[in-house]
Amino acid sequence: MTATAGSEAGAAAGAAVAGVSKAQRAYRWIRERILAHDYTPGYRLVLATVAAELDMSVVPVREAVRRLEAEGLVTFERNVGARVAMLDDTAYRHAMETIAVVESAATALASRHLSASDLRRARALNDVMVGGLDRFDPRSFSALNQEFHHVLYAACPNPRMLAIVEAEWARLGRLRDSIFAFVPGRARDSVREHAEILALVEARAPVAEIEQAVRRHRAGTLAAFLGHRPHADHEPEER
Repeated sequence: MTATAGSEAGAAAGAAVAGVSKAQRAYRWIRERILAHDYTPGYRLVLATVAAELDMSVVPVREAVRRLEAEGLVTFERNVGARVAMLDDTAYRHAMETIAVVESAATALASRHLSASDLRRARALNDVMVGGLDRFDPRSFSALNQEFHHVLYAACPNPRMLAIVEAEWARLGRLRDSIFAFVPGRARDSVREHAEILALVEARAPVAEIEQAVRRHRAGTLAAFLGHRPHADHEPEER
């Protein structure tokens, strides 16, 4: 390869890396604003405006938006373009039903791999949540709640289960931070159930029992949310 050819190849490779870097930066920038509720449901994402804000071309921004669309955070409408996804009760129910099944199984499998340090961390997080109930901050509580559960399921030895759980939580990312704002009364039941789950894990209860406890816990949050939104799309329990 000649020096010129090598130089051109290096420049092309550098441009490719830069393109990926810009798309990743745009993705994180937009996603952070969605999760912080700076971009609320229905907000129109004008790609040229975002690109100008980030001092880049529209191409990496479009790539970032497509990735956000795949995660369910953004939707495309004909003749409108990209918008922050609206809250869809049915989609939320389907995601939470999936999480209830897969995360409970992941937590049960992880229970035999948790260290004493992991359990202390989980209990400390739950204690902080309990301490914040009287001056309730939904977003802070939600963040601690997610961290609590992550500690318990992250040691799951099945990487596929972990990938599914993380993907579903990413899909619900914009709602996760505010779910307890919709149903603040659920918080007290939640921390009590956390303590019960921890007690089962520490006692090395049968994994099936741990799995059922986590599933009941997640199902309880879903039921509280749907009960708060009477227009939600409920399916009959028996068909």
